[in-house]
Amino acid sequence: MSQALVIVAHGSHLNPDSSTPTFDHADTIRAAGAFDEVREAFWKEEPSFREVLRTVESEEVFVVPLFISEGYFTEQVIPRELRLDGWDVAEWDSDGTDASHVTLTAADVEKTVHYCGPVGTHDAMSDVIVQRAQSVTGDPDVGEGFGLAVVGHGTERNENSAKAIHYHAERIRESGRFAEVEALFMDEDPEVDDVAEFFESDDVVVVPLFVADGFHTQEDIPEDMGLTDDYRTGYDVPATVDGTDIWYAGAVGTEALMADVILERAADAGADVRDAISRVRAETGGAVGD
Repeated sequence: MSQALVIVAHGSHLNPDSSTPTFDHADTIRAAGAFDEVREAFWKEEPSFREVLRTVESEEVFVVPLFISEGYFTEQVIPRELRLDGWDVAEWDSDGTDASHVTLTAADVEKTVHYCGPVGTHDAMSDVIVQRAQSVTGDPDVGEGFGLAVVGHGTERNENSAKAIHYHAERIRESGRFAEVEALFMDEDPEVDDVAEFFESDDVVVVPLFVADGFHTQEDIPEDMGLTDDYRTGYDVPATVDGTDIWYAGAVGTEALMADVILERAADAGADVRDAISRVRAETGGAVGD
């Protein structure tokens, strides 16, 4: 039976770069030959969630949300727009970071759909955060003597938003690779505005857990941290704030290794993509054979 991958993401009417990581990761997976078909779909751009299954010929479809956390979009909007018969969020049996996959039928197109949890809560995302730190410092062994800040949006409307940030910060902290690891936020405590106060290390890598670079990662966070008074004038990497060198990485979702997390989600749902995962890891700088 042929199999297809559909990557669903938010997109934006206002930021033309919002969808770029989605297309880039889809191209990487397409080139790896993992699926007979690879499609992208968006909430705020075309092609839309509602029509994408009608563009797929395969009878078996793996749908992977390129979202950071479980919540309104992954639990309500995407299943509704894909018309997944019998969807019940309880079948994910998740406390906010455990969603794996559910197999359902999209009745109007007669396809079997393996609906996966968001990429942002997969364990492999911790590796992408570390790789993002390596990319911004240019040091494949970065960690000793460095602090790491994993930064999320944070919102009282979705408690799971913060759970994903704390989850990965704790996993990386337990690995012992970095001298210090903290979870910080834009809109809730502890806030990224005072980033230097949370670390004793002289160097701190700041990795926003966002899918794409946009207003928050390119304007709000750099200004909030004091890297610049006006994002339009740019800033240095690293930039010194209150005596601490801040290595600001930008959105983790732009890291090429994100394609591996998408494949891992599909593999967990039963897709036969293990050979492709090895090829993608080799191409994007990830560890092969984990």
